[in-house]
Amino acid sequence: MKSVIVCTSVSHGNTRRVADTMARVLGAAVVSPGEADLAELAAADLVGFGSGVYLGRLHPNLTGLVRALPNVRGRAFVFATSGLPELRPAPYTRPLVRRLAAKGFRVEGTFTCRALDTWGPFGLVGGVNRQRPDAGDLAAARAFAERLR
Repeated sequence: MKSVIVCTSVSHGNTRRVADTMARVLGAAVVSPGEADLAELAAADLVGFGSGVYLGRLHPNLTGLVRALPNVRGRAFVFATSGLPELRPAPYTRPLVRRLAAKGFRVEGTFTCRALDTWGPFGLVGGVNRQRPDAGDLAAARAFAERLR
C-alpha cells in the first residue's frame, strides 16, 4: 500500500511528531505541502493531511494544496494538533474533510490531540499543554494509523 502524509508543522514540531508516529505504522513518507507532488498524492492508496490549528483553522498551505488537487478516487485521513480542545459542533477538521470528499477521497477518519500552544496570551504564561503531545497522545496516533492500515 502506497501511503503519503502531508504535514504542516510550524510552531513547535508537535504536528510533525504525530505525523512521524503515524508514518512509521503506515510505511508512509511525510512531506510538507510545498514538497508534495499532486500526481503522487492522486496515485497513493492512502493520503494523510495534517496541520496545527491556527485561529480555529488548519494551516492555509495545507488547505491550498487540497484545493489544487485533481479529483481522485482514494482514501484519506485528516489530523490536527491544537492548544485548545476541539468543539464537537464545529471540529477543526470538518472543512478539510468536506473538501477532500468533494475531490473524490473517501475520508476514513480524523485524529486530533492537544499540543503545546504559545500563541498570543498563552505565550505570556509559557504556553498551554507544555508536555503534549505526550506518550498517550502518540500511542493514540499509532492506534489510529493501525486502524487505517
